[in-house]
Amino acid sequence: MNPKFLLYLASIVFLVAPVTLAKSATGLTQINSTEIEPKKLSKAHLKSISTEYPEIPLQLAQASDEYDDLSELDQVTSVSQLSDIQPTDWAFQALQSLVERYGCIAGYPNGTYRGNRAMNRHEFAAGLNACLDRMTELIGQSTVDLATREDMAKVQRLIEEFAPELAALRGRVDVLESRIAELEANRFNGTTTIFGGEVIFGLTNGFGGEDVVNAFGRRGGGDENTIFNYLVRLQTATTFTGKDRLRLELGSANFSSGGLPTPGAFAGPRSFNTDMAIVSYQTNTDDEFQIFKLEYRFPAFGDRVVFTFRPVNFSLNSVLTANSPYFDAGRGSISRFTDSSPLFKIGRLDSGLGFDWLITDKVRLQVAYGTRDSENPGNGPTGQGGITDAGHSATGVQFLTVPFDNVLTGVTYINAYSEDGFLDTYTGSLNADTSGGLSRPANINAVGGTVQWRVWEKITLGAWGGWVFTNYINSDAHATSNTYLFSVGMSDPFGRQGDLFAVLFGKPLKLVDGDNGIQEDEDTSYHIETFYRYKLSDRITVTPGVFVVTNPEHNEDNETIIIGVVRTTFRF
Repeated sequence: MNPKFLLYLASIVFLVAPVTLAKSATGLTQINSTEIEPKKLSKAHLKSISTEYPEIPLQLAQASDEYDDLSELDQVTSVSQLSDIQPTDWAFQALQSLVERYGCIAGYPNGTYRGNRAMNRHEFAAGLNACLDRMTELIGQSTVDLATREDMAKVQRLIEEFAPELAALRGRVDVLESRIAELEANRFNGTTTIFGGEVIFGLTNGFGGEDVVNAFGRRGGGDENTIFNYLVRLQTATTFTGKDRLRLELGSANFSSGGLPTPGAFAGPRSFNTDMAIVSYQTNTDDEFQIFKLEYRFPAFGDRVVFTFRPVNFSLNSVLTANSPYFDAGRGSISRFTDSSPLFKIGRLDSGLGFDWLITDKVRLQVAYGTRDSENPGNGPTGQGGITDAGHSATGVQFLTVPFDNVLTGVTYINAYSEDGFLDTYTGSLNADTSGGLSRPANINAVGGTVQWRVWEKITLGAWGGWVFTNYINSDAHATSNTYLFSVGMSDPFGRQGDLFAVLFGKPLKLVDGDNGIQEDEDTSYHIETFYRYKLSDRITVTPGVFVVTNPEHNEDNETIIIGVVRTTFRF
């Protein structure tokens, strides 16, 4: 497949997309761990797998936001627990008495009937239908007293009131039962492979940032012309048991901003001379397809633990949940800094493994270990080389908890070794990302936290922050850096399902303390970003957005950088 032909073909749709939007509305970065999967493999499997997709409002009951994998319904004993039903309605009172007498409705664990929105007539009819079936079953078994005349009167009135909805519901059930029978009859029990893909096109322009000076005294070029780039990712997912998954991803891109043409290296936009101006989908392969991902996952211990092995393009957030609603190169934030905490990017790893343990329904433990250049001997602390003694390695441990039904929190600890002391996150100043630039072996420790809070059915607040401590080996030098971000997102604004509006504000990684040759960043840079993801169809989204970087490289003498983006994403 010729990527240039794909580029030409899809660019026609790209150029038309902004027109459709108007009518209806009157360097080099590592690929994010976005999973392109057109169908589910296993509900139990997916519940434990750590795979990030940005979607607001939160789906806290599931590990992967890509899948509508809500947890099993829990039985309730009173319809008053179903908070979305209005208690003043006569139907509420009638259904309440039936539920309390016959125990016939199940609600979601957070006490709502359907997610976090009001129950409509069709959903009420579903509850009524459940009561009818339950009453029929119990009366047939003679396990309870026959329904009272009062109950039958209530049922009759409810049936008359919701007759159209009940008829539609039972018609849908008949169709579903027919389809399920067909699928069961034709189900293939052997190895299954499915195919999916994503194509991202981006128009990007930058302003300001003239002669940006970094910690090494290098100057950038300043204002940019408008550029057009693409990223194509093709992926296969194979299951051998119905619960495991072997994933292979090939990719091609043309975002030539300097650096090596490999999907695991970063150079940043050389025109601005700072990694603070990198966009989320930025990568380059010189229009050639390369392996972006090779991964195998399988469950164990009653599907409570999922093991992951990824020998290509590994990062800590391949296992550790980023807990960010914007962690998606094609549909999330438009900058690299805001998609997830820089702590998950420490080490620029290339291979690794880990496990994700669902301890309870509200507590998960995740552990990941990765290395870079482990095939080269003599770079690690002992000089032996190999995966346990690589020149660059990192171990991450994270606890995820759900303290409330609408809150998801994460606490992370990272221990890493770097033969040159570099963090290699490519999200902050060069001074912070190189730990002062001494280029000596160092031990790195980092602690951080993440939180998402769905304050309303369409509004989600998010935040993350962290500290990184670099201690040089055989030296008294040390460097301390920190970073944080706050965000607010609104899903389905203007009543359009699938749209997303977000505003983000944070501080890129900054070196705040150092000694024995380590120079601190003198000033403070801030990152302000906003974007609107517009859903044209189930498979096409257009995301215009802009982000501003003040005092680039944490240097107030550097001119503010403004990056404008129009990103169009096709998924299939």
